[in-house]
Amino acid sequence: MAALDTIMNRGPSNKPGKNGISVREKTYSYLKSNILSGRFVQGERLTEEHLAEEIGVSRTPVREALHKLEQDGLIEPLESRGFCVPMDSQEEIEDLFELRAVLEGYTLKIICERITDEQIVKLEEILEKASDALRRKRIDEVFQWNTQFHDTLHGMVADKRRFHNLIVNMRKYVLRYRKDTLQYLGAATRAGDGHRQILLALKLKDPELCERVMRVHIRQSKEDALRTNREAKERGPVTVSAGESPIIL
Repeated sequence: MAALDTIMNRGPSNKPGKNGISVREKTYSYLKSNILSGRFVQGERLTEEHLAEEIGVSRTPVREALHKLEQDGLIEPLESRGFCVPMDSQEEIEDLFELRAVLEGYTLKIICERITDEQIVKLEEILEKASDALRRKRIDEVFQWNTQFHDTLHGMVADKRRFHNLIVNMRKYVLRYRKDTLQYLGAATRAGDGHRQILLALKLKDPELCERVMRVHIRQSKEDALRTNREAKERGPVTVSAGESPIIL
């Protein structure tokens, strides 16, 4: 079944269905989610023909979706042909991760004061699955479990609606960096070590330690993201096949 059909649970159609969503809108949503999630890495070349084949639609809705994504600032045109996922400046990455360090550090401080034994066990289970995936060098699985670790933590402050929304919105921009950097086994290992330090601080019920440990973890992620960004700029636009997840030692 085509990727778009699988995601949207509907067969292809050029007309809006019962829910009023057209193929063009579905194509746009599919591409946008893949950019924000990091499945399409920075510097990756996006062409109509490859995307149409992957999604299972004609090139027309893909072309329209790409132009809308360009207007949104999520992709940029190439001089030769097609588009690519833009590479942010080092300064933009610095700013984003420093904001994240402050926000998530404070978040973990709050969580420390309310976390239950059952929630700690849940986090332990997630980290064990992430470690197992790393041992098998299944980087996509590592990314999924690491994302679930942070999602589980953030769910513990879901009752603070505005605060939680702020975290969720920031994570939309951070996820693609995490996916890129975790392709490096060293970065994936460091992320796992950071998560174990976070869990230990939570077990010790030390709010100040929790805040410090989270900030250290985020800033280490920042350094990995900066390195990945530099190397992506040196490499230039690349084409990654559907489902491909390169591992870099």
